[in-house]
Amino acid sequence: MQILIAGGGIGGLTAALAFLKAGHSVTVLEKAPEIAEVGAGLQISPNGMKVLDALGASARVSRDAFRPRAQELRLGRSGARIFSVPLREASQARWRGEYLHIHRADLVEALKACVTDRAPDAVRLGATVTGYENTGTGIVALLSTGERVAGDLLVGADGIHSSVRAQMLGPDKPRFTGNVAWRAVVPVSKLGDYPPPETACVWAGKRRHAVTYRLRRGSLANFVGVVECAESGDESWTSVGAREQALKDFKGWNPVVQRIIDEAPLLLRWSLYDRPEMPKWQDGRAVLLGDACHPMLPFMAQGAVMAIEDAYVLAKEVGRALAKGEGADVEAGLKAYEAIRKPRATRVQNVARENAALFHRSNPLYQLGTYGPMWVAGKYLPSVVHGRHDWLYGHDVTGPG
Repeated sequence: MQILIAGGGIGGLTAALAFLKAGHSVTVLEKAPEIAEVGAGLQISPNGMKVLDALGASARVSRDAFRPRAQELRLGRSGARIFSVPLREASQARWRGEYLHIHRADLVEALKACVTDRAPDAVRLGATVTGYENTGTGIVALLSTGERVAGDLLVGADGIHSSVRAQMLGPDKPRFTGNVAWRAVVPVSKLGDYPPPETACVWAGKRRHAVTYRLRRGSLANFVGVVECAESGDESWTSVGAREQALKDFKGWNPVVQRIIDEAPLLLRWSLYDRPEMPKWQDGRAVLLGDACHPMLPFMAQGAVMAIEDAYVLAKEVGRALAKGEGADVEAGLKAYEAIRKPRATRVQNVARENAALFHRSNPLYQLGTYGPMWVAGKYLPSVVHGRHDWLYGHDVTGPG
């Protein structure tokens, strides 16, 4: 088949790899004129690495990544460690995959290189998909230039402001969560005596929390800071915030957090919006994946990984449908994909919502009741802490099921 993919981000490029591996032709339609170094850090847990392994991309992806030593939870002001459980070796032993921190730009570039190695002309830049037309036996992607690109299947991997979803389901109605998020990336060499730990570290505090970890083999520090806020703003990864506001939001916090804010060359600030579960992910030969159909709040670090899982399952279920026959069986494959993926994506979304409250405890008694048992488990029963993630990190969409 000829697979059209709207969006050349993580989900779209992974889908391209999965369909190329299955023997299909692929055209990735990416609106940006070039693949630039945008965004910040992200985490790829073992469930995502299993997919990249299966697609032959893990070596390239791992090259410039960082392997955290542990998962930690600390108090934001004092820096007191609530728990720290091993991750680097435990990830392989328990979940059969690596746990990586990587710059978004590095991941996109690695995936793009893997795609173009197999299909040099697969990625078209400066091609903005504005809609689609189902033709009965195929589909046409409509571009902003008026061009019509014909194919057998259109994958809407065009992100949180998806044009494919807008046509399929109409304008979305996001709800402001009352949280805004800061993002920054800083060279560790600029942080002096206050580099972040070599861990995936959450710093919890009253009505706010931060996350720090390393990128690019440890040379960069990644910072995410989430603050409760009454005023909504832009839902955009590229909106720039004022350093003075970030310093005010984390005034009195541990020097590790404050030093990153002080030294950040750029501080991005975006408002976090939530969306209800979408009624469907497919319309004829058009189908959605990743943020286009299940945007994630960043409190589980699973947005990228869920898109990676989606991509593999989509290609697998389309392949199964094609093996049974022609024509409408393609749409049956899309429906099977949605039936498999929607419950898992919804569960991750729900846990992410719960974590927002978990990290923002205000009352000292609530803090003690929440973090006390975590401290005990982290110190004496680390397997209990790991066990909370078995359903997530241990999952393998590449298996025979």
